[in-house]
Amino acid sequence: MIKAVFFDFYNTLVRFWPPLDEIQQAACHELGLNVTKEGINRGYSVADAYFNQENEAQPLALRSDADRLDFFACYEQIILNHAGLPVTLDLARQVWQIAIAVPKDFALFDDVLPALETLRSRGYLLGVLSNLRRDMEELCRQLNLSPHLDFCITSAEVGAEKPQPPIFLAALDRAAAAPAEAVHVGDQYRSDVLGARALGIHPVLIDRGGWHNEVNDCAKISSLPELDPLIANGAFASPLKGH
Repeated sequence: MIKAVFFDFYNTLVRFWPPLDEIQQAACHELGLNVTKEGINRGYSVADAYFNQENEAQPLALRSDADRLDFFACYEQIILNHAGLPVTLDLARQVWQIAIAVPKDFALFDDVLPALETLRSRGYLLGVLSNLRRDMEELCRQLNLSPHLDFCITSAEVGAEKPQPPIFLAALDRAAAAPAEAVHVGDQYRSDVLGARALGIHPVLIDRGGWHNEVNDCAKISSLPELDPLIANGAFASPLKGH
């Protein structure tokens, strides 16, 4: 029986506002480059996987300013290349510096609060597991998420990034749940799906943009309201094989 549901934060519960595709499009336009929002979102789906793998190996927050700028130039180049706009690393760096200068904040996806309210009404313990090195308690209060959550855990607290085990183990401990009694929902296959599965936690990939058609070895949803019936219908009734 499922007792707890864990959520990734960025691209699962929240997005940036203004939307990143608009910011990127405007930054490109400033340099005389034309790119579609659809292309940019496709580029982000690839670049974010690169981001998470690099951040796992060496957290971006712990790198020097110069190293972070070099990383984000590569990140921007991946976005634009996969958006159908091949650019040099130097031009990608220019686009990134324009885009990053735009003030932005986090905003909840429209389906988040109704979905969390439904899950809490079912009696599940709810937690956020994030690689963001921010004060998540304060951030969740600002977004009105706190009344709907039982806890937040960050990689900075446990000293390791997802998909490494410490953050998942801390969540299980906080929820007093066995791995087979927990579900983890996130948008990254490596960080969220493989990280949770390695410990016997049931993974769910949320694919809001429909960019992960190649993934067919785990439960997959396109919006949070799909999660409650998935659990209620017994999709996670048995422990994962090998655990």
